[in-house]
Amino acid sequence: MTKVAIVFHSASGTTGLLAQAVAEGVESVTGVKAMPLEIFGKDIVEGRYQNSELIAQLSSAQGVVFGSPTYMGSVSAQFKAFVDATGDLWAKQAWAGKVASGFTIGSNYSGDQLSTIQFLQVFASQHGMLWAGINLAGGYSPKGLNRLGAQSGLIAQSGDGELHQLDCDTAQYLGARVARLARLYKGEM
Repeated sequence: MTKVAIVFHSASGTTGLLAQAVAEGVESVTGVKAMPLEIFGKDIVEGRYQNSELIAQLSSAQGVVFGSPTYMGSVSAQFKAFVDATGDLWAKQAWAGKVASGFTIGSNYSGDQLSTIQFLQVFASQHGMLWAGINLAGGYSPKGLNRLGAQSGLIAQSGDGELHQLDCDTAQYLGARVARLARLYKGEM
């Protein structure tokens, strides 16, 4: 069975809802299991992320989708603490060859969410992962997917704590895309 992990931090709940939609997309692909893994602030002790179980679960995944809200033009502090805790894995290139992608949400339409996606993309590249963006031209999908037009990953927007349905649909699309690519790289297609 191919596994795709969805590693995310959610403060207000909207990033968690996007993670759920990504997981639904992952599981829409036959033979692929979604592994939602939430990052919690309680796992940060004196500034260091210390949930070795969560990090260990990533070793069994063929794909990983990273998610964080955009705060001040980047990932949340909780997500960054998780990133910093992966240094030993980076040194061994333990995640090399895994398919990766990412998603974020911000309260503004142009709230520097792209820099969050770029942070996630660089993080994945440092680990030797294979980045999968969204292969839909923004606004041109007959279903209205990728409404904000980001090709590098899913960028969503919510100013009121509610998710736009098209952002959820795009999250499902992204999850299914990563699942298919993970199966392909695992040699199951």
